[in-house]
Amino acid sequence: MTDLFPGFEERRIAVGEVELFVRLGGDGPPLLLLHGYPQTHACWHRIAPALAASHRVVIPDVRGYGASVAGTPAGAAMDKRASAADQLALMAALGHDRFALVGHDRGGRIAYRLALDHPEAVDRLVVLDIVPTSETWDRMGKAEAVRAYHWGFLAQPNPLPERLFGADPDYYVDWTIRSWCADPEAIDPRAMEAYRMAFRSPEAIHFACEDYRAGATTDDALDRADLEAGRRIACPVLSLWGAGPLKMGGSDLAAIWRGWAGDVSGFALPSGHFLQEEVPDAVLAAILPFLRGEAPGRL
Repeated sequence: MTDLFPGFEERRIAVGEVELFVRLGGDGPPLLLLHGYPQTHACWHRIAPALAASHRVVIPDVRGYGASVAGTPAGAAMDKRASAADQLALMAALGHDRFALVGHDRGGRIAYRLALDHPEAVDRLVVLDIVPTSETWDRMGKAEAVRAYHWGFLAQPNPLPERLFGADPDYYVDWTIRSWCADPEAIDPRAMEAYRMAFRSPEAIHFACEDYRAGATTDDALDRADLEAGRRIACPVLSLWGAGPLKMGGSDLAAIWRGWAGDVSGFALPSGHFLQEEVPDAVLAAILPFLRGEAPGRL
C-alpha cells in the first residue's frame, strides 16, 4: 500500500478501546479524511498527495475497518458518535485541537456527527455523496430502496448478512463498488485489492454489518434528537455528490444540508459514488479553495 501513498508516514495510535491505523503526510493546517464502506483509507490515494502540499493530512482506517482494531466483535460500538469520538481523540493525540474534515460515505456520517457533537473542533466540513442518515431513511422510496438495498440488508440481525456477505466477500465487494461507479475502470486495481483484503475476515464483515445496524437505530435516533433540539452544524459545509448511479435524496443534496447548517455550498460532479477516485481533479478543484475559506471551484 505504500506505493499508493508515497512519502506518507504509517502509525498506529490507541484511542480509548480502539487502535487506529493512520497515514500522515504534508505540513500546514490539519485535515482529517474519513473513508466509507466498503473501503479503507486507500480511497484517498488519488487526492492525498495534492492535499498534503498545503495541509497536514491525517488518513485513518476508521473503527472496525481496514487495519484498525475495534475491540471485541461482541462489544464494539459502531455508531457514529463512538467513531467520531475516536477521531477527535486521534487528532488530539497528534496535537490538533481544531481541524478541517472531509468524509465520504460512512466517513461522511462520522464527520458530520463529529461536527455536531464537537463544534469547537471542526473548522470546515466537506461531505461527499451523502445526506444525513435520518434524511436518507425518510427519503427512501421504492427506487432508492432498490438502489441502496444494502441499507436494509446489512442492518438485518446477526448472522444473516454476515453469512451471506461472508460466503463470497471478494465478489460482494467487487460487485458493490463497480455497481456504484459511473466508470468502474476508474478504481485503481491496487486499491480494489486493498478493499477485497479488508473484508476477507468474519470480524471485518461483522463490524460493517454493525455499522449499518447502528445506522438504522442509534445514528438515526441521534439525528432526530439533534433536529428536535434545534442543533445545527456550526462550521461552513461543502456538499459534493455524484450525478449517478447511486444518487440519494433528490437532485440537490446541498439543499438538504441547508436544513442542518447555516453556511452550505455544493454541487454535483460527473461521477458515481466514489468521487475522490472517479473524478479526483474535480474534487480537488472544489475542496482546495473551500479549505482556504474561498468559494469552491469547478473544473
